[in-house]
Amino acid sequence: MADEPAANVSGGSDGGGIDTRFASGDPDTRAEAVVDALGDRYWQKTYGGRDALPCLVRTILSQNTTDTASQPAFDALVERYDGDDDLAATLATVDHDELADTIASAGLYNQKARAIIEAAEEIVAEFGDADAFDAFVREGDPATVRDRLLDMRGVGPKTADCVLLFAGGQNGVFPVDTHVHRIARRMGLAPPDADHEGVRAALEAAVPEAKCGFGHTAMIQFGREFCTARKPACLDSLDACPLADQCDRVGVDPDAGTSVDPTETT
Repeated sequence: MADEPAANVSGGSDGGGIDTRFASGDPDTRAEAVVDALGDRYWQKTYGGRDALPCLVRTILSQNTTDTASQPAFDALVERYDGDDDLAATLATVDHDELADTIASAGLYNQKARAIIEAAEEIVAEFGDADAFDAFVREGDPATVRDRLLDMRGVGPKTADCVLLFAGGQNGVFPVDTHVHRIARRMGLAPPDADHEGVRAALEAAVPEAKCGFGHTAMIQFGREFCTARKPACLDSLDACPLADQCDRVGVDPDAGTSVDPTETT
């Protein structure tokens, strides 16, 4: 297993989580075999322990943009607002335009500012403060927590699942972002026409609960390095992809040098 990069989707060495070794070598499903191979190549971790509200805010800021754009926005928000007072109370009463200006580097800043403010308002109204919201995310029934998060403006399945994983420490949660969605369908781990929820259901059914967290983060790293949307490594040669023997290459034609969305093959 390689050393974890200092900066990556999991937050790097300072991003929380505990390095863990999981049994591999005798997987029950091909999806588990893929996750085992990714864990051996990248990292294996057990996640949880992040503060729920900052985790929620960080994930909202990451929507439809890159870490390069969203991380400075999150850092600016924390520097400006995460002081001695309760962060939920602060964000629930912050001026919208001021917050939008603070997070401008994340893109869609007006929409994201509104989502953050309304989420904070709901947290204050329902839970009282950020600490109580933390307790709800960590100790509540995962399905109930997920449903409550999905009721918040700007919170979709991926955002809710990231909060459950990184703050709640819930096993069996496999968040699906654009990389995971593409790779699972391309490799044949989910149906070619599966939507994000279909991919999540397929992966969570086929991957042991304890391996879902690092399966998510390692698959994203793999998507960035090898299985990119337009030019996956296998278009250069099958030897260029470390998981070529596990992949159905749905929508990918190495001989023709072309790659299309898996849904276009159905």
